[in-house]
Amino acid sequence: MKRLFFLLLIIFTSISYAQEKKKIEYYAEQQEADEEKYPGATMLLGNVRMKHDGIDLTCQKALYYKKENFFKAIGTVFIKQGDTITQTSDYADYDANYKQALSWGNVVLKDPTMTLTTDTLQFDRINQKLYYKTFATIKDATNTLKSKIGNYYLENKKFTATTRVTVVNPEHNLESDHLDYYTETGFTYLWGPSTITNTKNKNKIYCEKGFYDTKTDISHFVKNAKLYLKERTVEGDSLYYDKRKGFASATNNIKVIDTVQNFITKGNYAEIFELKDSLFIIKRAVAITIVEKDSMFVHGDTLLVTGKPEKRIIRTFHNVKIFKSDLQGKCDSIYTNQATGFTKMYRNPIIWSDKNQITGDTIYLKSNIDTEKLDSLKVFNNSFIISKDSLSIDDFNQIKGRNMYGKFEDNKLKTMLVDGNAESVYYNRNEQTNIIETITKEISSNIEFTFDKGIVESIKYLKATEGKTYPPSKLPEEVKKLKNFIWRESEQPKKMEDIFIIDTDEIKAPIKKAGFPETILDEKKIGKKKPTKAVILPDSDKDQ
Repeated sequence: MKRLFFLLLIIFTSISYAQEKKKIEYYAEQQEADEEKYPGATMLLGNVRMKHDGIDLTCQKALYYKKENFFKAIGTVFIKQGDTITQTSDYADYDANYKQALSWGNVVLKDPTMTLTTDTLQFDRINQKLYYKTFATIKDATNTLKSKIGNYYLENKKFTATTRVTVVNPEHNLESDHLDYYTETGFTYLWGPSTITNTKNKNKIYCEKGFYDTKTDISHFVKNAKLYLKERTVEGDSLYYDKRKGFASATNNIKVIDTVQNFITKGNYAEIFELKDSLFIIKRAVAITIVEKDSMFVHGDTLLVTGKPEKRIIRTFHNVKIFKSDLQGKCDSIYTNQATGFTKMYRNPIIWSDKNQITGDTIYLKSNIDTEKLDSLKVFNNSFIISKDSLSIDDFNQIKGRNMYGKFEDNKLKTMLVDGNAESVYYNRNEQTNIIETITKEISSNIEFTFDKGIVESIKYLKATEGKTYPPSKLPEEVKKLKNFIWRESEQPKKMEDIFIIDTDEIKAPIKKAGFPETILDEKKIGKKKPTKAVILPDSDKDQ
């Protein structure tokens, strides 16, 4: 029983002490009571001061409700907490039991890192939290933040702002629905649809989740990220951007849209050097040239795009494949100059146009830069064109020579000139019965062909020839196929998705064999190390 009494005594003493601690201390030049007008209140007039648990308040007039331990300040209210936080307002209510303050009318709160102005401000002293619901402006050394609703946590100098949020400084303007902002560091964490606009060059960033350092202009976004540069739009699952260095990198489901040219690049890792007008992209990298109703897709292990739009160069390295409905291709490396319309294919290049397979040591394609249609074709050294006979599995029409020069009409191969050491094997069919009547083998220094719907329509021998025509039953086996004949239909991308297939016999093909140094990077190390510089194919058009 004595022990119980002792415990009750301790509890009662603690409660009494706590209640005593909560008690408001106040001073005024004049005190009055008006039960009719202010029931239960003491009116305080002249040089009013109030203290409570580390907070000091002064005002012109106040009402003190002793029973409720509640203080209502009126006119030129000044509140100070510790040595760092001050606040002014027209009015304030203070509940000493719960340590809650409500201020309204021209509220200005200051701490060492920022100044907050609003019309109405709630101060939760227990949790050291300020919150507002009627718009506020926060200024620190770097930025001005505005929002309709927000909380400020005094201990870690953090604003959580929602609804019509802006963060502005001389270089950028940020708009968001929800963000966390730290006044000491300038760190901003974005949790909803947000846009950051560069006030100098009008570049913009959009995201729905991310981080932005307002002092260094470095940002990292991880949801629906889009970067709008002067001449490009960059999209990706994850986007890093250093505004001052003009550098951006993106990861997974990347799309880079050239807003000047009809040109898109895609992949799963990209680096953009804004000041150098260059783009580096790997991992299912593909360049898409937008052509009305029929775009061209070029895939390679690595894409490098350099130069301004009017002088843009596109280089694609290793395991390159091209798909267009009327033209497909494959090579190790490819170079395209959008200003001149020239495309150069290197190392074991091959293109398929209609029913024709064309190969050589090097292939050049020329497009009309106005219509974006194919204009001409050049095949240098060991040029070879093969087309399968229309009604036979094992019979092939063939033309080979040193060099070939072709012309296109409406993206269809129309004429072809074989220049030097020309040879041909051609199957002649009866026009009515379509039965093979003869097979002709010709040798000449130069031969010119015309095509109709991908089929040889006429042959013109420009110099003396030697040749022989055979009936099908007497065609020698060695005449059937010209030397170095290879039919590579299995490598042809028949649909756009086929450009990502790497043919097994070329997965580890030696690059040095073609005269180009090995590139470029080990994809497994991307993200861990800065990629090695790509090998640059020459800009010279001297072979054109």
